[in-house]
Amino acid sequence: MKVAIIGCGLIGKRRAHVVHELPSDELIIVADINEPCAIDLAKAMNCLATTDWREVVSRDDLDVIIVSTTNNYLMPVTVASLERGKNVLCEKPLGRNSGEAKKMVNVAWHAGVLLKTGFNHRHHSAIWKAYELCNQGAIGPVTFIRAVYGHGGRPGYDKEWRADPDLAGGGELLDQGVHILDLCCWFMGDFTEVFGFTSTYYWNLGYFQSSKNHQSSANSYQLSAPSRQLEDNAFVLLRTADGRIAQFHTSWTQWKNRFTFEIFGEVGYLIIDGLGGNYGVETLRIGKRKLLNLKEDKQYPPNQPIVNQLKINNVVPQYAGGPPDEEIIEFPGPDLSWQKEWQEFASAIQERRQPLANGEEGLRVMRMIDAIYESCKSGHVVYLDSFEKELVNSRVCQKS
Repeated sequence: MKVAIIGCGLIGKRRAHVVHELPSDELIIVADINEPCAIDLAKAMNCLATTDWREVVSRDDLDVIIVSTTNNYLMPVTVASLERGKNVLCEKPLGRNSGEAKKMVNVAWHAGVLLKTGFNHRHHSAIWKAYELCNQGAIGPVTFIRAVYGHGGRPGYDKEWRADPDLAGGGELLDQGVHILDLCCWFMGDFTEVFGFTSTYYWNLGYFQSSKNHQSSANSYQLSAPSRQLEDNAFVLLRTADGRIAQFHTSWTQWKNRFTFEIFGEVGYLIIDGLGGNYGVETLRIGKRKLLNLKEDKQYPPNQPIVNQLKINNVVPQYAGGPPDEEIIEFPGPDLSWQKEWQEFASAIQERRQPLANGEEGLRVMRMIDAIYESCKSGHVVYLDSFEKELVNSRVCQKS
């Protein structure tokens, strides 16, 4: 495939190296308003460079455009790319709010091209393995999820673009929190209620001041201007229609990098720690409650949870108290989630199917983000159905 990248910051560079390493793909051009940044990446990748993203979008020789700009440009650049018939991988979050995300999803559908949200965390080895185990019924039906995700920033973090409300659209909830929200939905399904608190404990993050108009070749749009400070911490509760709970804390004052994602089921649990690098080695801890009525001489099918076999044979599982049996799997080595995510998207394009973490799933997360911010503002639980009732249904469906 012929690929372009718009936005040559940290994530854009990471995406560029992934594309460059694959013989099946060719990086044609990169763009960034910071000319030295674009030129340096182009030299390293042996491709063209420009400071004008519209030049990239207008090309006819591209199959995919990766959009990894600051959040304020995600919507106009993605929409323009989709309207020109390009498949797009839009880095998370899918815009600054659900309105921007909804526009991207609708344009992709009408244009008949694919839109993918950059949720690479699904492809971390420990997370992927945990998802497979859940689907196999290894821990029974999922009952609740707990998660912590954060880092401590760096000197001058509050002077970077993420601290500018017009550029970012939100704070830590919108930055790292979107990954946790996506994973909660992936493991547990849709949520109907949200409740949250956001706080600004340390970083001097900006306030929304006034509405501003930004022009693009595709659209003009206006920033919303809620009167709130950007957060460096978010504390969130989610509940499904059948009463299952997910809770998480995401933080820019977690002074030591940390990622923990815990999934509990009726018969066991899966605990994921680390993401590699500064977050530590990826580790999956598999806990299973001890069965009392397990017959030693009975042969159970491989890869089939024993508790399922007991239920099939109308045997009520009985469990011992005390610590469960545990298995710990480590996934050392480099982070390959970016490569795996890209390869899955490439396969989706070739097979003309929706990719994992498609635009609709990115929109789902952005609707939850908006609802959580509303909960933080009001101090009340927000019911997603009521909160979204005024929105036009933008579900992605198959064209007849």
